[in-house]
Amino acid sequence: MTDAQPSPAADAQPAAADGQSTAERAYHHVRTRLLDGTWPGGMLLSEGVVAIELGLSRTPVREAFLRLQSEGFLRLYPKRGAQVVPIAPGEARDVLAARVLFEHGAVDALAARGPEALTAAAAELRAAFEHPDQHPVEAGREFHLTLLRAAGNPVLTSLYETLWDRQIRISAAATATRAHAAEDHAEHRALADALAVPDAALARSLITAHADSLLSRIR
Repeated sequence: MTDAQPSPAADAQPAAADGQSTAERAYHHVRTRLLDGTWPGGMLLSEGVVAIELGLSRTPVREAFLRLQSEGFLRLYPKRGAQVVPIAPGEARDVLAARVLFEHGAVDALAARGPEALTAAAAELRAAFEHPDQHPVEAGREFHLTLLRAAGNPVLTSLYETLWDRQIRISAAATATRAHAAEDHAEHRALADALAVPDAALARSLITAHADSLLSRIR
């Protein structure tokens, strides 16, 4: 299909109403859909189609594609478009292993403060996932960040947050179906229940099992 050519006037506006430049707007539009799994690995994207969606010319979309290629999300093919780089099994394994280390550390920090800290964290985690209208990926993000925040180390929490751009694509792939999303929710509930007992050793084992479950769903 031949790409339509939106009017060059679209690029004449340096910023949208919210203050974003057209290039930033295109970048965030594409990046959001890559991270939440709307555009899965292997999909071929067209500059022209994305430009039409946004009411822009192809120039800011091309800039967004180039930026996302430098970040490892896209692979560009001249005159064909951009392919979404699939999540490699090794990447998913490594990111999830890092996540497990952070979360085990959070449970250990809570356990060192005593049973009351574990049960208080359990209450916070239960509140974090009791939002049925929330997207599964966003619900997962809030749940896991709640655990890190409860541990009380803002430096580790900040570092953990930097993992989430990479984790979001993994989580989106692992919660792609209703059954997968329900499995994710059940595993979160089991972890909260273990902390409520409180049983730090069980919580650690459930964190590891949850990561293994995510990895198996992606495969």
